[in-house]
Amino acid sequence: MSAITRPGTRRALVGTGLATLLALSAPALAHHGWSWAESAQMTLEGTITTISMAPPHPSLQVTARDGTLWQVDLGNPRQTANSGFTGATAKPGEAITVLGNRNRDEAKSHMKAVRITIAGKNYDMYPERIGSR
Repeated sequence: MSAITRPGTRRALVGTGLATLLALSAPALAHHGWSWAESAQMTLEGTITTISMAPPHPSLQVTARDGTLWQVDLGNPRQTANSGFTGATAKPGEAITVLGNRNRDEAKSHMKAVRITIAGKNYDMYPERIGSR
């Protein structure tokens, strides 16, 4: 019987494979949850610099009034579409107000949007979270 076909070796290989898969997926799972964000919500006012509708989630680059460039993650593609926001909704240079939760690491200008407001219209990515936390 070869080493690969021994039951104990096969279990060890499967276990190692599963452990590797879990280790590689943990950063992605953490990024897409809320654990990386502060619990208190903040408001960011600025100007849209870029819009990306690419997976895994749409995002904006927003230049704040103080000149800081922020990464603003929107909802997943379905949530973003359900909010009414598309790649054609806004364009770079437009004013935006973002309600959301910033990264716990204050060295990062990064936040997850709960609601964005452009030209007086609200786009609610996470309506159940507005005003909560």
